[in-house]
Amino acid sequence: MTESACAPPRADLVLPCLDEAEALPWVLARVPAGWRAIVVDNGSTDGSADIARALGATVVHEPRRGFGAACHAGLLAARADLVCFCDCDGSLDPGLLAPMAARIAAGETDLLLGRRRPRGRGAWPVHARAGNLALARMLRRRTGLRLHDLGPMRVARREALLDLALTDRRSGYPLQMVVRAADAGWRVSETDVPYLPRSGKSKVTGTWRGTWQAVHDMRRVLDEAPDARCAPGEGVAA
Repeated sequence: MTESACAPPRADLVLPCLDEAEALPWVLARVPAGWRAIVVDNGSTDGSADIARALGATVVHEPRRGFGAACHAGLLAARADLVCFCDCDGSLDPGLLAPMAARIAAGETDLLLGRRRPRGRGAWPVHARAGNLALARMLRRRTGLRLHDLGPMRVARREALLDLALTDRRSGYPLQMVVRAADAGWRVSETDVPYLPRSGKSKVTGTWRGTWQAVHDMRRVLDEAPDARCAPGEGVAA
């Protein structure tokens, strides 16, 4: 077997960022070798962008507030065939994305999600788990996908993601990606990943109100009619 066959696939890693100065050094130190980290600064006031740049990341500024706006700006800035997404708060280890990317490159599946498994006290508050469970059930009714988690860690091919024509720019973006992928006939899978206590307070799931506002946003995504551009196909071409 050649060295190139043994090497993990290269990918661009999108890291949406809003005031994550504390977690950035830990996160960026764990980006797989040879990958490009794209830190999308969504209006930070704690110097996150400067820290990311000093640590070698590509920094993209997205002035429109919203998780989806930051993620999509990163997707547009990506150039690699494979694109990964991960939170920038230290709750997920980007190093875990290398074997996930390898599964996409091998054609095992089209969209691979990290199913969060909490490690440590306070890693996943009960209200956040409840909201996630409710979403998983609604997703199953809408698409038939039997997923357990709609977590932020995921991998897919860049061009295929762009073809989904995602429009949500708030907290519904990760769900819309899965829904439209299912509508397009993609194979969607999940794999367990450790979920650690994050640095700082979550902008979405840190409170009951934030959690259920996110659920409301995502419910709106589930109520959307299937996009004509996402007609069922034969999976994603390699």
